[in-house]
Amino acid sequence: MEPTEILNEIYETCLKLVGSSADITSDLSSEEKLNLDLILQNSESRKGVFTVLFTSIIYKIHKPTQDVRLHQANFEDGYSGRTFDTKFITPFLKSKNFPAPSETGWLTRTLETNSPYTLDYKPNISPKQLKRSFLYILDKIQNGANPMEYAIYLVQGLIIQRNAQQIDLAKPLNLPIATIVDLLSKHFDAKYSAEGASRLPVLALYAAYQCLINETKRFEGKVLLPMESHTSADSRSGRIGDIDIIDEKERAFEAVEVKHGIPITAQLVKDAFEKFKTTQVNRYYLLSTANIDNSQADEINKEIERIKNIHGCHVIANGLTNSLKYYLRLLSDTSEFIENYVNLIEIDTALKFEHKKKWNIIISQM
Repeated sequence: MEPTEILNEIYETCLKLVGSSADITSDLSSEEKLNLDLILQNSESRKGVFTVLFTSIIYKIHKPTQDVRLHQANFEDGYSGRTFDTKFITPFLKSKNFPAPSETGWLTRTLETNSPYTLDYKPNISPKQLKRSFLYILDKIQNGANPMEYAIYLVQGLIIQRNAQQIDLAKPLNLPIATIVDLLSKHFDAKYSAEGASRLPVLALYAAYQCLINETKRFEGKVLLPMESHTSADSRSGRIGDIDIIDEKERAFEAVEVKHGIPITAQLVKDAFEKFKTTQVNRYYLLSTANIDNSQADEINKEIERIKNIHGCHVIANGLTNSLKYYLRLLSDTSEFIENYVNLIEIDTALKFEHKKKWNIIISQM
């Protein structure tokens, strides 16, 4: 397999393993994990050590018979680790926003010496424990350890570290409503490996309500409750929707439940009623990025009418895009909506680096 294919396969595997977790999945021994963790902890401050080690591991996968401790082509049976790094590894690390040297890890003086990376390697790599871990791992893969397991461990760690980073997100101004809706749809519907994309349409609706609560007469004296955690169960939290507004007496006034990629059916309407039937909520929106299941339109309308008659709440089932267009038309400044949406993306813990980076990519392609 070619080096680029190896790297891409490892990356895709690790994205799926990490998902929304902050833990690395691995069957490696405790000793192996401790040494790899130390490499990860120093991946930013000691980019050279990390890059040389990662290059060695990937080369071992690419050429299993090569002793990767022989990192220079002038060694007997050696290879040029620097060339392999410059061509494949550093570009890969940079493309994924992982810690990476400017050109190659072999520019570090203590790593480019004319000595194999055996356990008795003399040049000073600091801190000393990092040197021990570096040489330990190379010794392990030369003596039968599976380099793929090490690569998957390290890349999972890099993804988790990256997910915890904050990145500056674009906040375009004065966009037409049609453009905003198109950008949001692309952001919602992009393909992601990590979980959390279903949170994006909720954030968009919440951003709109942050504007409406101050601009619309209907919401005078009303309070938009803070966002709940993505993992909070409605039954535990006492909330009836993904977005909740209460009145002056702290009673449920309006709520929104958002579905991502799931068409609205009569059963979903019934399920929603179970959440709010013991409250005095005035209006309940059931919105989906997948719109309404047209084959059930009549049954949905009948269920909505039944709820109106026995409860009094006006249930509104609709496509999320249509609702967003309507909300945006009510706003005096759509730039405020964009600001709210981006701020929510930045702080929401359910979202990962790729969800945030995708927004910038979409904006750059306008």
